[in-house]
Amino acid sequence: MTPEQAYGWLKAHSIETSYIVSAAEVLAWDQRTMIPTKGAQHRAEQIAVLAKLLHERATDKRIGDYLAIVEGSDSLADPLAPEAVNVREWRRSYDKSTRIPTQLAVELARTTAEGETVWEGARRDDDWPKFAPVLERIVALLVEKADALGHGGERYDALLDEYEADTTTAEIAALFGGLRPALSSLVDRIRGAGAIPDRSPLEGRFPIAAQAAFSREIVTAIGYDLGAGRIDPSAHPFTIGIGPGDIRITTRYNEGFLGAALFGSLHEAGHAVYEQRLPQAHWGTPRGQVPSLGVHESQSRLWENLVGRSEGFWRFAFPKAAAAFPGLARVPFDAFLRAVNAVEPTLVRVEADEVTYNLHILLRFELEVDLLRGALRVADLPAAWNGKVRDYLGLVPPSDQLGVLQDVHWSAGLVGYFPTYTLGNLYAAQLYAAAEAALGPLGDRFARGDFSPLLGWLAENVHEKGGTYRPRDLVLKACGAPPDARHFVDYLNTKHGALHGF
Repeated sequence: MTPEQAYGWLKAHSIETSYIVSAAEVLAWDQRTMIPTKGAQHRAEQIAVLAKLLHERATDKRIGDYLAIVEGSDSLADPLAPEAVNVREWRRSYDKSTRIPTQLAVELARTTAEGETVWEGARRDDDWPKFAPVLERIVALLVEKADALGHGGERYDALLDEYEADTTTAEIAALFGGLRPALSSLVDRIRGAGAIPDRSPLEGRFPIAAQAAFSREIVTAIGYDLGAGRIDPSAHPFTIGIGPGDIRITTRYNEGFLGAALFGSLHEAGHAVYEQRLPQAHWGTPRGQVPSLGVHESQSRLWENLVGRSEGFWRFAFPKAAAAFPGLARVPFDAFLRAVNAVEPTLVRVEADEVTYNLHILLRFELEVDLLRGALRVADLPAAWNGKVRDYLGLVPPSDQLGVLQDVHWSAGLVGYFPTYTLGNLYAAQLYAAAEAALGPLGDRFARGDFSPLLGWLAENVHEKGGTYRPRDLVLKACGAPPDARHFVDYLNTKHGALHGF
């Protein structure tokens, strides 16, 4: 077989596999939005069967054989050519997949499918004992998976690498070690300036139908194509890329608080805008995929916070909000802007402000590491959670629903995912700074409802690159410097210094 024939087979195999993944994503979306309660067990078995099929395809011996043929050819001379990128990532995926036994892959898929359904009920009913047994099984399976993948003594490294390639637990710990004092210092300065957090403009009665209409208007304005997507309610907001022309998001409505659905929708739309602008010609291959979850989160956090909480954005959006919710017409613009940027520790991560948000990630990261090290039992998670919330945020959850049960991630087996939110914040600030350096200040354009310059810059420097670069290299290429927390800290200090006069 020639290298060209081998590559052709690998590409066809990758695209066909992506169609199967796409079908599995439809089942996952339906499970989280529409499925009848009594259909959950059957859905878990459907997902398990697909997981087995996908694992068999991912570990097909022919992949290794054909990769060896292609890797020994001259066709990969340019490491950034689509063929070279695909071969690089197919090799990485194949080497990881072949370390995981099929039975383990199937059992993990089945258990997490069951776990998400159990979690939804447990969260709704504030019933930790209902969820604890399935989480124990999930953690045990993830320990087994980490050991199968291999690690240098830190199991968390093996799982983290699945979401953010080439990143280690030690690097994340060092990152948090530098961020935490900077964030705490900023909180102290805000309090010292006499700022009294007032979210009351976002509290009251906001009919869900009006929230849904307003959210659709806002996400459409920033570039989310509803002709190629949809918005639905779910227990936890998420984005799911089913395929070209079908990138769906969900949000969570709270009739008494506008911020939950509004910023949840902006966050998920940021993900979806990215997926809608990936290079469609390369769909089904690594070249057409995102390089990491951290880069993916950079897009959601950028639109949610750097754009969605900016003065320019609200010069455009506030009149629309006042039209949708007449009570806001009595709220001064400056008071509303301070409300969407209020800094105050909260119990719920997805409702946290920009400054304290990463403390929510820190506590989850530390709990996950301890779980995988065997230093923390699942049974002790609620107490450990509450202790860290008290230490980092100065709060005590009144219930597990507002504490250890609030996130979907663990029920879905997504241990190692949370650090990508903080990485996303750092990447977002650095990318936004680079965009403004290239385009000039963007606030006046936002005020006119013109988000196209920023969207175009991101499309050119991030979205259309797909999986060409690993995360660090993508940031370096787009920004002219490697990832650095300084841009994020500077952004927060500059913004909140202006808001609070210090």
